[in-house]
Amino acid sequence: MSEAPDRIEGYATALFEIARAEGYLAEVEDELFRFARTLEGNDELRSVLTDEAVPAARRQGVVEDLLGGRASPVTTNLVSLVVGAGRARDLPDIVDRLVERAAAERSAAVAEVRSAVDLDAATQARLAEALGQATGKRVEVKVVVDPSLIGGIVAQIGDTIIDGSIRTRLEQLKERL
Repeated sequence: MSEAPDRIEGYATALFEIARAEGYLAEVEDELFRFARTLEGNDELRSVLTDEAVPAARRQGVVEDLLGGRASPVTTNLVSLVVGAGRARDLPDIVDRLVERAAAERSAAVAEVRSAVDLDAATQARLAEALGQATGKRVEVKVVVDPSLIGGIVAQIGDTIIDGSIRTRLEQLKERL
């Protein structure tokens, strides 16, 4: 029963250590996070990368086609490693664990922030400061663009969710009326 969590932890540790040893931990962490969110949000991509009937070399070729030139070689190789091992289905959990570990090493918590638009660095910094004040922790923001929100943000730090999306506000207003 604990095999899956142990496997995820093992992969996360291995990827973390490789990225750190190569000297690209922050860059790889960010690229892996973005790739994992893309994988979660794209049914066709997830289907191809998790289909064991598709040869591993073909799945790895898809990764190379997607990431080659858009991500560091370290990131591309790490994703290819996980996909080639038949663990693409676990990749989002592996990456989430890696991100948590990297943040913990920096004595911070990770806030996954969903926004209708990409947030610039200054906005992310202000948001991290505000979330830090709200939670009492040093917070690092990871942004996921989610156009379905219409506007505003939804932030999740561990089990805490702060929903400031326009979609939720409109639904609350609709219920009141």
